Amino acid sequence: MNAISRYLSATFLAVTLLTSVACSSTPKQEGTGEYVDDSVITTKVKAAIFNEPMLKSAEINVETFKGVVQLSGFVSSQSAANKAVEVVRGVGGVKSVKNDMRIK
Repeated sequence: MNAISRYLSATFLAVTLLTSVACSSTPKQEGTGEYVDDSVITTKVKAAIFNEPMLKSAEINVETFKGVVQLSGFVSSQSAANKAVEVVRGVGGVKSVKNDMRIK
């Protein structure tokens, strides 16, 4: 019985370690939980941009990686770009904002 118990314990420990390593993040790849969190942040950011009257006609793309939001696309003026960054910084979960928007 003792050998079987040790074998099952070792197997359980190995499976647990493999599972936790497979779901963890690396500097260039998100873990499962982080991916879900970033999806939620992206959705909130898009809604906040859409709800801002000054930005409704803007063509802004949103990508999030580990809480860092990257804005790209086109806006009508520098003030619109500044407003977009300001709106995004106010969204919960956003760690920082990268502004790659262009004025058209």
